[in-house]
Amino acid sequence: MESQLREGIAHARRIVVKVGSSSLASAQGGLNQEAVDHLVDALATRQQSSEVVLVSSGAIAAGLVPLGLTHRPSDLAQQQAAAAVGQGVLLSAYATAFAARHVVVAQVLLSVGDLARKKRYANALQTFGALTRLNVIPIVNENDTVATREIRFGDNDRLAALVAELVRADALILLSDVDGLYTTNPADPDAELISHVPDLSTLTADVDSPGASGVGTGGMASKIEAARIATSAGIPVLLARWDQVGSALSAAVGTVFAPSAPRLSRRHGWLADASFTTGRLHVDAGAARALTKTSASLLAAGIRRVEGDFKAQDPVEVVGPDGTIIARGLVAYSCEELPAMLGRTSSELSHALGTRFGREIIHRDDLVLMTRSLRKSE
Repeated sequence: MESQLREGIAHARRIVVKVGSSSLASAQGGLNQEAVDHLVDALATRQQSSEVVLVSSGAIAAGLVPLGLTHRPSDLAQQQAAAAVGQGVLLSAYATAFAARHVVVAQVLLSVGDLARKKRYANALQTFGALTRLNVIPIVNENDTVATREIRFGDNDRLAALVAELVRADALILLSDVDGLYTTNPADPDAELISHVPDLSTLTADVDSPGASGVGTGGMASKIEAARIATSAGIPVLLARWDQVGSALSAAVGTVFAPSAPRLSRRHGWLADASFTTGRLHVDAGAARALTKTSASLLAAGIRRVEGDFKAQDPVEVVGPDGTIIARGLVAYSCEELPAMLGRTSSELSHALGTRFGREIIHRDDLVLMTRSLRKSE
């Protein structure tokens, strides 16, 4: 029920809060210290009863005015320069505001590789754990000074969802410049606020309108994708307007999204949403059916084709006969070993190649289904 969902968010022990660039800054006025102070007041109060992680956009926007720029640059090098200048401005504003409320903060800049690789993911987790145990609020942003168009999270909504998975948050709160999710563009007089989304897979709202601030990168579609990632991992989500942050933290406003599945283990959450896959295993209809309908592991007999360059224990995608990505898993063999194994039973492989080759290609414990968001293979 919606009331129980809101109560759970209001009393969540560990929360991740994301705020967007348009809430904190503009191209004309730069960083809005009043907005920062308003946000910090609410978060410092909440930290007295909860562990708080803040994912904050705004580095590029904060760097525009010091550089004499009047709009977000389209050139990547200038974006990175603005981020390099603005990140210091942003952190200084946060550090000053939180210090006035006797709260220590830490800057955590993440790139895709920090979450996509198992060892670096584990290192990031250790850092977050140490900071929260020391009663420090981590302030997270993508490392825009080194991110490229090809290798980046895309927007901080997705980053926030991945961080929520990483720290096993009890709730994710997305703060934006709109009250919540509407049936269509909020500027439409017929638009209606949707207060509760029990199942994202049945959502019929129009979420394709981009943000209009000129300083941010995300729109409602990116927030829905973040909500999909988090709710699929068992984390409830609330979307609300940033200037109602106090009410949002008590879940009294905005749109709430119910978890769509039991909480994933941290390992399976990483595999499903953060890992960087380096290959694909194309399977036949029988293998696809066994993986999606039963608790079977993937065997060599059901694999028809191998793509990519990967080693044993690398993450790979499992692709069905219609091109749909049905799972991700840690493969037990390298791309050099697999071609000789395709279509053969475990007993045949043990007899022909040795007992080491009679194992599962992907053990069920190392596999996570992607039916939460079925996608077509390119």
